[in-house]
Amino acid sequence: MLKSRVIPCLDVNDGRVVKGVKFQNLRDAGCPVELSFHYEEQGADELVLLDVTATRQERIAMLETVDKVRKRLSIPLTVGGGIKTIEDAERLLNAGADKVSINSAAVRNPDLIVDMAARFGAQCTVVAIDAKTTDGEFQVLTRSGTEAESLNAVEWAATAQRLGAGEILLTSFDRDGTRDGYDLPMLSAVTEACSLPVIASGGADSVAHMIEAFEHGAHAVLAASIFHDGNTTVMKVKQELDRLGVHVRI
Repeated sequence: MLKSRVIPCLDVNDGRVVKGVKFQNLRDAGCPVELSFHYEEQGADELVLLDVTATRQERIAMLETVDKVRKRLSIPLTVGGGIKTIEDAERLLNAGADKVSINSAAVRNPDLIVDMAARFGAQCTVVAIDAKTTDGEFQVLTRSGTEAESLNAVEWAATAQRLGAGEILLTSFDRDGTRDGYDLPMLSAVTEACSLPVIASGGADSVAHMIEAFEHGAHAVLAASIFHDGNTTVMKVKQELDRLGVHVRI
């Protein structure tokens, strides 16, 4: 049986880890290199590193930071932010990323998913979907949540799978940083619509929230605030999940 994964997320802005609520009011949370090593020591299965302003600033995610993190890190690393072309993705992989996450560019140019999967493999091709609930629909957002698209997140996840994506990183805009728990209706709808591994993101405050996500189809759970603020550790979370019957790597 595949192990359920626990993944700390590092949102980075100007070389520092930051955290906000609904992608706004960012506060400093530390050094990405030190935090990456810290979370690996705690037992993180993977790390996600997202440059949260790269797309709006029309630049690729921080190559120098990725390189520095990789020199300290041995677990898988997913990097996203500002990727527009296959060459951008290749630069991040060469800098040390194991997977590349694409969001806005994939919406604008779905063939980018096809091209990345063909050149690097589906296992390297992560489609990040940021979405909010609007009139009962799960509406896709791009450009760090600042632009609403006429695209349904459930349909987009199924399309991403068809185009060759290997994984979906699903973030609820409504729950981001709120600690109110994952958006379970959205998560269920997406996991029922595609068979790819889905990482649930946005709203984690407890092990109970993570268990709910796994019960609603998530293959992995992403969390930031609870780890950055020192409320718990990755290992404590995994030990509790294991005690409650969730198959995790201890």
